[in-house]
This record gives sequence, C-alpha cells and structure tokens, in this order.
Amino acid sequence: MNTTHITGTGSVLIVDDETLFRNRLATALERRGFVARVAGSVAEARELLRMQSIPEFALVDLHMPGESGMVLVSELCAMAANVRVVVLTAYGSIANAVEAVRLGAVDYLTKPVDADQITNALLGCRKDWNPAAIPEHPITLEQMEWEHIQRVMREHDGNLSATARSLGLHRRSLQRKLAKWSPWTSRKSDTPES
Repeated sequence: MNTTHITGTGSVLIVDDETLFRNRLATALERRGFVARVAGSVAEARELLRMQSIPEFALVDLHMPGESGMVLVSELCAMAANVRVVVLTAYGSIANAVEAVRLGAVDYLTKPVDADQITNALLGCRKDWNPAAIPEHPITLEQMEWEHIQRVMREHDGNLSATARSLGLHRRSLQRKLAKWSPWTSRKSDTPES
C-alpha cells in the first residue's frame, strides 16, 4: 500500500519520557525528512541543547518525571524566536494550551496522536488549530474541575503526589481522574440532530 505523508526538513527535538513512543516517533519523523534527536526529560534535553545547535522544531511532552515540559517550552522559545515548539500531553486542558501558547508554543496536541498529525502541527498545516478560539458554550462542572486540576498540576510542575496533596485527594483518586478522557474531548457534537 502506498501512502503519501506530508514531509518536512530540519532538525526536531523530541522530549518525552515514554521511550518506545519517542523512538517510534523519531523514526516516523525521520522518514518524513526531519533529523530527529530524542531526550527523556527536561534535563536530558538541556544537555543535548548544550552540545548541539538549537533545532528548528521541538515536540515537548508536558508531564514527565522531574521538571515539567512547560519549563522547557519557555527556555526553547527564549533561546531562539524561530523555533517551532509543539506541546504534547496525555492530559490535555485549555489552561495548559493557553499557557503553552503564551510561552511561545505554536501548537498543542493531546495523545493519542500519529506522526502525520504531529508533522502537520510542526509545519503549521493543522486546519483544526486556532489558539484564539473561545468556547461558545459555558463549561460544565466536570470541565471546570478538569481545568482546576490542570492548573494545580502546573503549579506543582507536574508532580502528581504534590498535586494530590494540594487538592486534598488520594494520589490514586487523582490518577483515576487524569486517566479518564478530558471532558473537553468528550463533548457531544454541537450540531442539531436531524
């Protein structure tokens, strides 16, 4: 079967603590014309950046052991204004997306995603991304709770235990809440039924 992929050129830094995911993604992006470098943490990414040039593109996971990927987003954008940073996370929220864009990210993706979606985001070809869009409908209580959890998690640099303590939850309860799909992605279509 012959499939056509969007291709890019330039170097891309992939920062994600999931080894299998980042290695497969690196291979997929290299097939699309990128030169991929990988790191499993913010600290590893900093070491790569010290030893090598700043990449044209970066894909940064938010929730990793140690420092939050949000810190790296800020540092990358401060190093070079032209680096295109895309944030990737399993726990997406509007609060995190807004913060990432404020820090300089050009896009925000919620896992699961494939290499074509990531390539589109890196190259600015994603049709469904509008960082200035404001939700037309009031948010639900479930969505408000999700946003609050995301804000508190960001305040604690993605540390699950510290976030759970701050929220007055047991760590496993917080993990269960985060393991569910984001209430923003589970909203039913707003189009009227015929």
